[in-house]
Parts: sequence; structure tokens; C-alpha cells
Amino acid sequence: MRIKFSVPRNRRKKKLFRLTKGYYSDKSHRLRMATQQLGKSLTHAFTDRKDKKGNYRSLWIVRLNAAVREEGTTYSRFMNGLKKAGITLNRKMLSEMAIKDPASFKQLVTIAGSAK
Repeated sequence: MRIKFSVPRNRRKKKLFRLTKGYYSDKSHRLRMATQQLGKSLTHAFTDRKDKKGNYRSLWIVRLNAAVREEGTTYSRFMNGLKKAGITLNRKMLSEMAIKDPASFKQLVTIAGSAK
């Protein structure tokens, strides 16, 4: 005789419904809809974790561009000058310097501007 409501099946469903708690409408109550939505959600979660790194890099570049434009140059000239001067600071640290330590950032801008 076939068992329709076995313990493993109930555990599997309970786990799935725990993960889909809080979803809109029937996506947290009906098995098929919950399964489909959970698959979609986990896919987005994976890709968005990867995209987050690029989003932060874009944010740092925007901050740097704004900071160096206040000093009278552009982001690309600034980064090129730093590279020629042999200064290897990543964009995260540069943007933190621009926000928290403007004096030393201004010195970096002058160094990058004079590097040939």
C-alpha cells in the first residue's frame, strides 16, 4: 500500500514552508507555488550576492569622482596619475579617505596630478 502522508514528506514540506514564510499571497501556503517561488528566490539571492560586489565598486567610483572633481580633476586622470605614481590603493580605501580624511586625500590628488 502506498503511503501518501509519510513523515519524511511532511518534514520536507514543513522545511519548505518555513523558508517561504512571509511571501505574498498563496506563495507561502500552497506547495507548488511555494516551491516555484523558493526556487526563484534562491536563484536571485545567489546572483544578487555576486552583483553586490559590483554595486559597491560603482558606489566607490561615484564617490571618488565627486571628490576629485571638487579638487579640479576627473576620476580617470586621478586613477591614471596614481598608477603612474606607483600608489596601489583600492577604490574602497580611496573613497573612505575622501570621506573621512580629506586632507590626505587632497595630497593624493596633488601627487596623482604631478605624476608623469
